[in-house]
Amino acid sequence: MPRFPFVLLLCFLLTAALAAGALAAPVAEAPAEGIVREVVDGDTLVLESGEAIRLVGIQAPKLPLGRPDFPAQPLAEEAKFLLGKLTLGKPVSWRLSGRKTDRHGRLLAHLFDAEGGWIQGEMLSQGLARVYSFADNRERVAEMLALEREARDARRGIWADPFYRVLSPEETLTRLGRFELVEGRVQKAAAVKGRGYLNFGEDWRSDFTIVLDPSVRRLFERQAIAIASYAGKRVRVRGWLKSFNGPMIEATHPEQIEILPEEEGEESLRRP
Repeated sequence: MPRFPFVLLLCFLLTAALAAGALAAPVAEAPAEGIVREVVDGDTLVLESGEAIRLVGIQAPKLPLGRPDFPAQPLAEEAKFLLGKLTLGKPVSWRLSGRKTDRHGRLLAHLFDAEGGWIQGEMLSQGLARVYSFADNRERVAEMLALEREARDARRGIWADPFYRVLSPEETLTRLGRFELVEGRVQKAAAVKGRGYLNFGEDWRSDFTIVLDPSVRRLFERQAIAIASYAGKRVRVRGWLKSFNGPMIEATHPEQIEILPEEEGEESLRRP
């Protein structure tokens, strides 16, 4: 075949392939948008479409919501009011990240107002929510922790109420079954049969401990975080307090444990 017709044929085939690829390329989804019909509490709302959205990454003070044995937590109404002020009857957009829905079928989303303002960020900045992250939803956690820290230092909202104060390891036994923030110095850090342990006292059978399952410990190590590196450090950990050889929090992802400058840890524990 003469060279010139061959080149033309090759160009034709290449153009056709590119066109076919363009047609087959996925079309970007339109931003998810809606109007807020109802605010349930400080971190949950319902759209006019009927979809419920749980603001991922934060926990606001809780209301009873039909639970007769569950008293409203301090500042729960204030948190609900603020979320309503920011969103009720207004257009919002949202973006899913990580796990899409919770066990109640609510969307787990980062929420934004019509101007692009980040609703989670505002709730944290006003001191009416705490960071509440999960291993399968870790986007923007570092930003949220910084906003929470600023509000706590300024004692805004919940951070002026003793109910939400950061606990010392010695106080954890009185708060079992609750989501809490705990600060203290890791006395010993070790892996035993694949499981990681950060102990905050001399007696691991009764003192406060952070526990990491083997898969979680490997996650830390993949991010170049050795369990032994926590030994002697002051840390802040957040999670649900349980009882297992004394009070414990089960860590599932690195952002749950913050290493503190010495002066920050000491100062926060002096606050009421």
